[in-house]
Amino acid sequence: MNSLPASTATVPLRVVDVIRKKRDGQELSRAEMEQLVTGYTRGEIPDYQVSAWLMAGVLRGFTRQETAALTDVMLHSGQVLDLSQFPPKKVDKHSTGGVGDKTSLVLAPLVAAGGLLVPMISGRGLGHTGGTLDKLESIPGFNVHLSLAEFRRVLGSCGCSMIGQTEEIAPADRKLYALRDVTGTVESPYLICASIMSKKLAEGIDALLLDVKTGSGAFMKDEAQAALLAELMVETGERMGKRVVALITDMDQPLGHNVGNALEVAEALEILRGGGPSDLRLLSLELAAWMFALGGASDSLPEGRKAAVQLIDSGRALEKFRAMVELQGGDLSVIDRPGELPRSNHSLEVASPRNGYVRTIASEAIGTASVILGGGRERKEDSVDPSVGIVVHKKIGDAVQRNEPLVTLYYNSESRAARARRLIDESYQISDAPPGKPRPLVRRVIQASGGN
Repeated sequence: MNSLPASTATVPLRVVDVIRKKRDGQELSRAEMEQLVTGYTRGEIPDYQVSAWLMAGVLRGFTRQETAALTDVMLHSGQVLDLSQFPPKKVDKHSTGGVGDKTSLVLAPLVAAGGLLVPMISGRGLGHTGGTLDKLESIPGFNVHLSLAEFRRVLGSCGCSMIGQTEEIAPADRKLYALRDVTGTVESPYLICASIMSKKLAEGIDALLLDVKTGSGAFMKDEAQAALLAELMVETGERMGKRVVALITDMDQPLGHNVGNALEVAEALEILRGGGPSDLRLLSLELAAWMFALGGASDSLPEGRKAAVQLIDSGRALEKFRAMVELQGGDLSVIDRPGELPRSNHSLEVASPRNGYVRTIASEAIGTASVILGGGRERKEDSVDPSVGIVVHKKIGDAVQRNEPLVTLYYNSESRAARARRLIDESYQISDAPPGKPRPLVRRVIQASGGN
């Protein structure tokens, strides 16, 4: 009997077999990764199976080859933009997420004011960290759901635009991102790398600056893990022909003072006016300097820092922000009168139980408390309350008196405020003596091929 010729068609895989394979620590092929991710993106594979695969990946990890394959599959699940019609270099920045991290709101207009193009496709809040899109939507009318044609129009008009992922841009990442947020599968450096790089490389950029957080309020609490994530992303960008630099930055306490969507917009506006908390201002200037260097707008980091200061002091950076808000439908009145941003109905001060010095802050607990108040999502289908949040009055090293406020909670629900307060009470460690010298905001710089 003659044997049948071997089939050249791809044999459909059983999802449960892929889950088991990853559960058992085996390397998935690109074909297996592609069928799984594509099937989920099309709605052919249910959430519960992909949740199991994600958890297996978090526990077992992925190889560099799997990470590259996953990034490529997610990148090409949609369009890759061609922005060659715009002469300036295209440079973006991405943060891995922190508590009170609103630097994107400062950097997009600041760097655009310096002559570069900043096409910023951002995400929602993830876990205990805030999302740039949620912050922008606290500006009444601000539209983060632009079509790609509208995105190009705004970029051409003011040099920066901040939107969410469209249907065309890395749809696989958009769907996986929302699922990871509510299934305890955020922290994997391999999944974070694939998520970030797939949507950032789809923007058609020339260069990318990565702000990789480490510390108590970061996903990568261990600096070695943060460095691994940074190296993965720099390596992936380098493989794709892009200039990529990663900064490992401190997240042992909230950045700035304000945590929560409208509160963080107000604080970003303070920076763009030349004021604001010193740590937020210093980090914003450092990140801007690197973006200018990557885009060829400055010859050195000191020159870039100086340019960033001048662009803020002259008001040009704030005017870029104003132009972007207007072009994306936002209410311009809040730029001049931040008090008109959404405000909660109630506030509550949480006081220090004793005299002393703030030794540590469980920064993740601060972020989680803001989520509990309604500033983020505890479930996939939750909506976000832009008016709630936390103002941090005392930071690490500050002296504090008994009954002096450590933070103020802004809330609309008494039960949520009670849950958040319990977290805040547990998050501050007060000592008799001041802590030692604080660690620098920027701990390490990782460049091409893992070089420091």
